[in-house]
Amino acid sequence: MDPMSLLVFLIVGGIAGWLASLIVRGGGLGIIGNVVVGIVGAFIAGLVLPMVGLVIGAGIIGWIIHAMIGAIILLLLVRLVKRA
Repeated sequence: MDPMSLLVFLIVGGIAGWLASLIVRGGGLGIIGNVVVGIVGAFIAGLVLPMVGLVIGAGIIGWIIHAMIGAIILLLLVRLVKRA
């Protein structure tokens, strides 16, 4: 992975994590936390969305939406585990 791809990956993860933390009330996790949530969320969405049959368009906006959906799923799962 070249440095430019890594930078885009981190930016998309950060934006997706930040947006997900705004949607799921629970507060932000800081810059690093948002990036991690966004990246893990993108991985989760990459596994879950194709099984559901949901396809999101390509490009940076599609990547952000994709990662944001996964990050929302991750944050909701974390919230459920914390309450249990």
